[in-house]
This record gives sequence, C-alpha cells and structure tokens, in this order.
Amino acid sequence: MAIINTGRLSLRQLTLDDDVFMLKLLTDADFIEHIGDRGVRTLEQAGDYLRDGPLASYRAHGFGLYRVDLDESGEPVGICGLLKRDALEDVDLGYALLPAWRGRGFAVEAAQAVLEHARATLALERIVAIVSPANTASITVLERIGMRAEGEIRFSADVEPSRLFAWQA
Repeated sequence: MAIINTGRLSLRQLTLDDDVFMLKLLTDADFIEHIGDRGVRTLEQAGDYLRDGPLASYRAHGFGLYRVDLDESGEPVGICGLLKRDALEDVDLGYALLPAWRGRGFAVEAAQAVLEHARATLALERIVAIVSPANTASITVLERIGMRAEGEIRFSADVEPSRLFAWQA
C-alpha cells in the first residue's frame, strides 16, 4: 500500500519480499562508493538488512526508507525516505536509485514528496541530509528540493567528512 503518490511514483514500505531488489541496489557500485558498503552480498543478507534497517525503523519511529516504484507499472526504481541515526540529532533524508533510473528527475520527485510527508503527516520541522562531497548529482538533488548546506560532519576520524544539508519546514 502506497504511503506517498507523486503522479509518476508510488512510495511504500519495504517488506522482506523486496530482498532481490535490495540486493541489486545495495551492491550497485555507485551505492557502495557514495553511500557505503552495507556488506550485503546474498539474498539472506538482504533480508537481514531489511529486517534490521527499514522494518525496524517503521516499528521504532513510524517512518523509514520506502521503496520507490513507477506508478504505472509498479517497477522499483529505488528507495527514498527518512532515517533516525544515533549519530545525528535530526531525522535524515536518504535516497538511492538503480542506475537505469538516474537522471530522470525521480530522485528530486521522491525526495520532495518525502519532505512534504515529513512536514504534513509526521509534523517534522527540520530534516537533514548527509552526502559525500564527491557526489555532485546528490548535492544537486538536495539543492533542488530546497535544502541548504550547513557545513561538514565527520562520523569518525578514519572517514572523510560528509557535507551536511538541512531543510526547515
């Protein structure tokens, strides 16, 4: 069941049945480079990722990452949603698309819809996003949806700092 509809896209909660799709997304070279290697290499590990990540987030926070589907066909194009990370005070916007669907405006459309859902349905007033400084495509998405750069954030001394963006309702 869709949580959000945009006209071209439907966003719904992920389920354990999304393991094949998640394996494909999490092993994409660009996902690993710009977002991180989640160590998922098998369907079993994809199921564990879903169980311990998005599904646990829905139970704990009432939100999480959503599967983004083409509205007409139901074909998955990526994920987009909200995360509550221990390392961040604010709720974090996250998204990733499969390579075949990048460059078509879907990331902007989905992210904008998630921000509106966060404001109107979840009553969140501030959302942040973290992004690798080298990920210029993602930075463009964040700027297009009205997020503003607020500086850098470093999660540990052994990793490069990420850029921090924020959106205020």
